[in-house]
Amino acid sequence: MSNIGSYEERIRDFSWSISEKELGYNPGGIINIGWLCSDRICELGKAQKTGLIWENASGVVKKFTYNDIRLASNTIGQFLRDLGIKPEDRICLFMDKIPELYLGFLGILKIGAIAQPLFSAFGDESLFIRLENAWTRAIITQKKHLPKIRKILDKMPFLEFIIIVDQDPLKPLQSREIAFDLKNIPKVEVFEICPTRAESPSVLHYTSGTTGQPKGVKHVHYSIISQYLTSKWVLDLQDDDIYWCTADPGWVTGTSYGIIGAFSNGVTQCVLDAGFSAESWYRFIEKYRITMWYSAPTAIRSLMKAGDEIINKFDLSSLRHLASVGEPLNPEAVIWSEKVFGKPFLDTYWQTETGSIMISNYPGMKIKPGSMGKPFPGITATVVSPDTYESFDVPGKIGLIALKPGWPSMMRMYWNNEETYKNKFRNGWYLPGDRSSIDTDGYFWFVGRDDDVINTGGHLVSPFEVESALLEHPAVAESAVVSKPDFVNMEVVKAFVSLKPGYQPSKELDLEIMNFVRKKLSPLAMPQEIEFMDSLPKTRSGKIMRRILHAREWGEEVGDTSTLEDDDK
Repeated sequence: MSNIGSYEERIRDFSWSISEKELGYNPGGIINIGWLCSDRICELGKAQKTGLIWENASGVVKKFTYNDIRLASNTIGQFLRDLGIKPEDRICLFMDKIPELYLGFLGILKIGAIAQPLFSAFGDESLFIRLENAWTRAIITQKKHLPKIRKILDKMPFLEFIIIVDQDPLKPLQSREIAFDLKNIPKVEVFEICPTRAESPSVLHYTSGTTGQPKGVKHVHYSIISQYLTSKWVLDLQDDDIYWCTADPGWVTGTSYGIIGAFSNGVTQCVLDAGFSAESWYRFIEKYRITMWYSAPTAIRSLMKAGDEIINKFDLSSLRHLASVGEPLNPEAVIWSEKVFGKPFLDTYWQTETGSIMISNYPGMKIKPGSMGKPFPGITATVVSPDTYESFDVPGKIGLIALKPGWPSMMRMYWNNEETYKNKFRNGWYLPGDRSSIDTDGYFWFVGRDDDVINTGGHLVSPFEVESALLEHPAVAESAVVSKPDFVNMEVVKAFVSLKPGYQPSKELDLEIMNFVRKKLSPLAMPQEIEFMDSLPKTRSGKIMRRILHAREWGEEVGDTSTLEDDDK
């Protein structure tokens, strides 16, 4: 039986007080994410339960009970407090997916400071932009990332402490650097938690900056009310689950659901700190008997590209529930996962600014492959006109996704950017910047980013819809669709395609794929040009970087590429 039970009943009877009561929060009282994710779980009698299993690319394994997590986060918190770190100081976490990242996140929150997780693949310039914007006081990192920090240190007088978790004792420290070895420092048993309240700031996440400068999204401790309950009802986390969220905590999924959601529900979660390969992922699932798997569409499509035969080498029968996040999930991926795993990946929709899942498919609910699903209980969602911001109430009509403000994990501000923050709200709605339609059953259907939708000859074409159609062609492994300039139609559809093994680019295949899309969708949606690529540009977290392809077609500046998979900056 799933945690959510009947979706219709949950909608009808819903109140956020359900989550407040389960977490033991009394409105107006103290609420601290770090304490709720560690000490509270121990007090519930799970101190010796395994909370974190970590494995790296070399096969090294580390395991932590919830008591270990409590003690480690206490110890990190005390270390920071002894340095003079105060509540609301920004503390950057700039590490690979090592245990200190997960434990340090909780330790920072326990002392009331603001955790600022940043993707460890960022180059020095991308790092500087985000640290300067936040006026970050300390950074916790690894020795491998020190050269990036040292390169920009002279420009950051505000950065007082560079804390290195794996410093070589034989190598001298440079200015502002401090060694911290969690293994050898005395553990702090009793620790005074900062008495943070609902609106006390907790996490500062930076958007990837696909347009303009990256924006610092501020969340508060009350966000756990959303993250706990969505983890329980959407991801269906249950007490005996072995959970794997593949996201990096440098991004919001990796914190909301790779740290807060998992630990607040007291489950055992696994972390694989290694690059992607189908074989290593399947082996990881088999080894730890993963039951709940939360991943990304790009990763799922990469698994599809690897073929079905490799799956037969592994026992994946432990998998109970699958979900997806990060990009829209193509219908074919849903159908494929049902075929090979015996269950579909359920698409979930949300973003950094929302802090938790907004629209989703749910256990036990009818799945329509390609649909985003329905709003989470307590979330009021619709589509509105891009001109008047009024709700359409017309099934199938495309508009801007709109959410009624007020859910617990909604961002409270863009850091030092009040004007941009205010522009996200129109006519009483928060606008995520995506287009969708709603069918007669209330299911949302993603169309594309508001600025990605292709207007060809006055007709709107959804890049996602074209990409989905392309992926149904037997030769296509990956696809990305953007607009390209056109003298007659202003812009037309162009597709970038990587092929499955055994297929080679040719004019014949080019025409075959074009006609396949034309018949499946329409002449307007048919790509006017197909460019074959060995692989599409992706971030290290797996998202296809369409903006790079778009910028190339329009002769624009590519912008920040520090998250690019093959970028060596």
